[in-house]
Amino acid sequence: MKNKLPADMKITDSVLRSFRVARTYRENAEKVNCVDFSPDGENAVSSSDDDCIVLYDMREGKHTRTLFSKKYGVDLIRYTHGDTHTVIYSSNKQDDTIRYLSLMDNKFIRYFPGHTARVIALSMSPVDDTFISGSLDKTIRIWDLRSQNCQGLTNPLGKPVCSFDPEGLIFAAGVESQAIKLYDLRAFDKGPFASFETRFNRVCDWTGLKFSNNGKQILVTTNGGMIRVLNAFSGAVLHTFSGYNNSKGISLEACFTPDSQFVMIGSEDGRVHVWSTESGMKVAVLDGKHPGPINTLQFNPRYMTFASACTNMTFWLPCVDEL
Repeated sequence: MKNKLPADMKITDSVLRSFRVARTYRENAEKVNCVDFSPDGENAVSSSDDDCIVLYDMREGKHTRTLFSKKYGVDLIRYTHGDTHTVIYSSNKQDDTIRYLSLMDNKFIRYFPGHTARVIALSMSPVDDTFISGSLDKTIRIWDLRSQNCQGLTNPLGKPVCSFDPEGLIFAAGVESQAIKLYDLRAFDKGPFASFETRFNRVCDWTGLKFSNNGKQILVTTNGGMIRVLNAFSGAVLHTFSGYNNSKGISLEACFTPDSQFVMIGSEDGRVHVWSTESGMKVAVLDGKHPGPINTLQFNPRYMTFASACTNMTFWLPCVDEL
């Protein structure tokens, strides 16, 4: 699927406006919770409310396998660092243990127990086997894939969403939907080295936090029909984006493009909205013909394609003929 594109194509306003649905898959009976691309961009994995883990081959543009997590359910899912054959995932049934799964033989490699409430954030280090998790138990836990024991724990004094920076040295925590705290991974026990408050002008819960690939910006997503881009060093508000449909307070995922130049988010009417992080202007609205809200959205880290999902999983490509 990816090989149809020029290798040197840059992401621009016109390229984004040209994106069209390339493939739609209807493997799931219920909503897709999360989608992740492998670090090399060759594969994708999704989790859903029907307890399915669905694997996709991006080279061939096809669904390759479906695994099941009937006992535990599957909520957030992430490829591990540098590996296309293993994932970690959080559960939405039975318990709040994080599981480390081999996709090759569908067997658990390790369990990570400790959280006492639902895990709402899961971020894999981009450089090694470390990962962090944030939970409704108001803790952030630091883990190493090689040990089931928690390597560290911090209490940020509120419900935390969290994410690693692109170099794996710092992680950010969005706490109680009002403050961002930055931690040095090597000295997290000393508390945050920086903290800044940012409040939205309407009541909403923060649902996610992401760094841009250049490490200069932080994206805050909410369930309130608005998202915000902040300066990652000072906390200054660069842009607040709204004007997409989310009247029901759904947790809609947003993402940066790999070049950090654009932010995109789905909406409850099945369309994808795209803004420039430089100008703050909306540059595209793309209709994916989704029958329900786009809960999850991710841009491929290596290739010119992105995924959006409601109950259907859709992969997009730019239409070269329109450029």
